[in-house]
Amino acid sequence: MKISDLRKWSKEHLSDRQLTLILSFVIGLFASVAGFVLHSIIKEIQQLLTAGFDTTTFNWLYLLFPIVGIYLTSLFIKYVVKDNISHGITRVLYAIATKRSQLKAHNCWTSVIASSITIGFGGSVGAEAPIVLTGSAIGSSLGRLFKMEPRTVMLLVGCGASAAIAGIFKAPIAGLVFTLEVLMLDLTMASLLPILIASVTATCFSYIFVGSDSLFTYHMDTAWDIQRVPPYIILGVFCGLVGLYFMRTMTVCENMFASMKRFPYLRLIIGGVMLSVLIFMFPSLYGEGYSAINIFLDGKTIDDWGQVMNGSMFYGHGNLLVVYVGLVVLTKVFATSATNGAGGCGGTFAPSLFIGGFAGFFFARIWNIYQVGVYVPEKNFALMGMAGVMAGVMQAPLTGIFLIAELTGGYQLFIPLMIVCICAYLTINVFEQHSIYGMRLAREGKLLTHHTDQAILTLMSLDSIIDRQFTSVTPDMPLGKLINAISKSHTSFLPVLDNAGTLLGEVDITKIRHIMFRSELYNRFTVKDIMTPVPTTLVKEDKMIDVMHKFEAANCNYLPVVNLNNRLKGYVSRTRMYSMYRHLVADFSSE
Repeated sequence: MKISDLRKWSKEHLSDRQLTLILSFVIGLFASVAGFVLHSIIKEIQQLLTAGFDTTTFNWLYLLFPIVGIYLTSLFIKYVVKDNISHGITRVLYAIATKRSQLKAHNCWTSVIASSITIGFGGSVGAEAPIVLTGSAIGSSLGRLFKMEPRTVMLLVGCGASAAIAGIFKAPIAGLVFTLEVLMLDLTMASLLPILIASVTATCFSYIFVGSDSLFTYHMDTAWDIQRVPPYIILGVFCGLVGLYFMRTMTVCENMFASMKRFPYLRLIIGGVMLSVLIFMFPSLYGEGYSAINIFLDGKTIDDWGQVMNGSMFYGHGNLLVVYVGLVVLTKVFATSATNGAGGCGGTFAPSLFIGGFAGFFFARIWNIYQVGVYVPEKNFALMGMAGVMAGVMQAPLTGIFLIAELTGGYQLFIPLMIVCICAYLTINVFEQHSIYGMRLAREGKLLTHHTDQAILTLMSLDSIIDRQFTSVTPDMPLGKLINAISKSHTSFLPVLDNAGTLLGEVDITKIRHIMFRSELYNRFTVKDIMTPVPTTLVKEDKMIDVMHKFEAANCNYLPVVNLNNRLKGYVSRTRMYSMYRHLVADFSSE
């Protein structure tokens, strides 16, 4: 059956609502397959490369593998993909905010290949963001294939993202709240069911593909106690500060590598060497690092926890465990930044969980060693640290709570998880108003939020309301010819331009009525004598909220749009702008 026939059949036999529910099931299936394929490739590569490594001493090949992986990834992106596929979740947010949820078709598979090579060879990033981009691209492609309206395509993109998280972690509720908190899709009855279907479908197929084993193994030995509420609160604040360090340092490192954009081999050398040296010193940084977190969640003694130092120069020095863990917390952000900056492909989802687990364990060990207060179980605090740092970095406390609870079956720690996540979120929110994914878009005014007015202004495009049909005049034109130009104009003003098209001022017809019909003055005055300066100008890069503010300040009905050289591109009508605004509000609010 051809695609056109399938599309025709669906239009004749299914309502839009029914088709959306069916597509959400298909998206859940494909997203779980993509996640399974990605992790299978990563596992095979890592086993092939590190199977013979000596755990009692350092391994020199750690200096080579990450550079090779990043180089192979960069070649794949340059010659096969020929597009930027980094920062997967940020790209999904950007598509939702500015491209009517349209993601390129190649995103359905390219991120899987690129990130599996990067992570398999040791890249210190996560597979979650590439899978979120893959699932979202599947939803976007299916929506366009069946010619769904933009609002439905946006919902299908959300279904793909939730299915990706749910499938990877076998956590359907976490997938749902991730889409609502991080991608900032509004929760309505129309959107709830498709997202749930996609999440549950992906989770079920993940159980079919890999069995009931979870990414993290956890068994609670010590239940939470009301006496531990103070350390929970302090841990939350600590996680918020760690998350802030992660975000700020990541930004600085990304800017540094971005400044070397014209020198790809220099980026590869600097980033690759930085990553390789860090992994050589701290093997826990190799790949996603989930196995290192499991050591903290499973272990009970110094000997158990000391396994995290296997393969490093710290091996056998249990007294340096806290030092090792603290250094890993500090250096993980550099390893992640170096991986992506050098040309690798991966996300920051797993690094935030990794840093959180290590930070939580570090906090608990210091607390217990110095007997600051009541004893705190290290494994519980490692678990809550994962939730806390992720909640702060992503500005998503519910995602942190439900993801860790579902991952480990740790619902008995639900209240401590809530305390830690809320405290971490409130701490980091004092310094950063947006998640690590939204910071870049927020600075450019391209971030869609739950605030309806702000979301509408984000979706509006200044370029779409520019009127490029205007009658211009020159400064030396006599009044008589100006009257002739006025008769051909459809506006109450005429822009005054020089020969290069530079805006010099404007002629307001309402202000020259006293001389317009006096023919004896037609050769006495020129446009230069009667033109007035424009109250203010706009540029195409202006945010819509700034455009509205300029209209209010100038108190006029039309404003000119110019380029950087002050050359006139057209005019924007206040009436037309507010008409589009009202139309988008009505469309945005409809179900």
